[in-house]
Amino acid sequence: MGGVLAASPPPPAAGSSASPGLTVPPGFGMPSVSTVVPPAESPLPNPGAFDECHRRCKEVFPLQMEGVRVVVNKGLSNHFQVNHSVLLSTTGDSSYRFGATFVGSKQTGPAEFFPVMVGDMDNSGSLNAQIIHQVTSRVRSKLAFQTQQQKFVNWQGDAEFRGEDFTATVTLGNPDVLAGSGIVVAHYLQSVTPALALGGELVYHRRPGEEGSVTSLVGRYTGDNYVATVTLGSAGAHASYYHKANDQLQVGVEFEASARMQDTSVSFGYQLDVPKANLVFKGSVDSNWVVGATLEKKLLPLPLSLLLCSFLNHQKNKVQCGFGITVG
Repeated sequence: MGGVLAASPPPPAAGSSASPGLTVPPGFGMPSVSTVVPPAESPLPNPGAFDECHRRCKEVFPLQMEGVRVVVNKGLSNHFQVNHSVLLSTTGDSSYRFGATFVGSKQTGPAEFFPVMVGDMDNSGSLNAQIIHQVTSRVRSKLAFQTQQQKFVNWQGDAEFRGEDFTATVTLGNPDVLAGSGIVVAHYLQSVTPALALGGELVYHRRPGEEGSVTSLVGRYTGDNYVATVTLGSAGAHASYYHKANDQLQVGVEFEASARMQDTSVSFGYQLDVPKANLVFKGSVDSNWVVGATLEKKLLPLPLSLLLCSFLNHQKNKVQCGFGITVG
């Protein structure tokens, strides 16, 4: 038995195409086998949500703030966090807001946990709240409502379905069956190539004595370090361009034209990050000669951040300044 196992197999016949490790009897050859190519997976990525098409460009612009704002964040557990916000203003009403955030234990990604419940209430009793939940691996739902002095003024619910290379969303806002009013918004975004995504939006509103719809189309092209987006519709046009020059500098340009207001504007913004100094500087200027800037400084190792904000409107000769402190 050991001699049989140790014996070498007979060599294949001349001209045979035996593969290594296979043996054939003398006089026989192996048939030719074509190379099997496994089916390639779809190279088209999911384009994300329709509302985020212009997000990269908008993030480099500074946010306007007036007065003094103090925000204190406190984590009570791994799932629950509360915050206090105080705004002192000389031009508007001062206010206090209390907010709470709850994050569930259902993990769907590296940093995604569901359900998420976010809400805040001010000193007058007005409430803003959102509930976001990942129903399945592809379906996400959100419910948001707003009250003003203990009266419901707005509420909406939406369902988002994310496929392999597309995203579809349906939103229902302020439905009233008895009065026959409400708003329905439908979004669809499709990846055409790995860099190009096309989609559309349909907004239908109805109330007693009035009914209408607004449609728009969107196209977004994503490069290695830039994103160009164009939205065209019956309500106007919106174009944005985002460019990341390096790890420290990001710039963005926006063009907006409103058919209803008969107005156009162009804005330029930039963001400068200085990691060694824990500093973020944002600036902007638009065609209406409004110049703005914000400076955010993190005072590490303390859980404290300082924010300075200033906006100057040359046409109205108006200046707005703000100072903010965030703890936690």
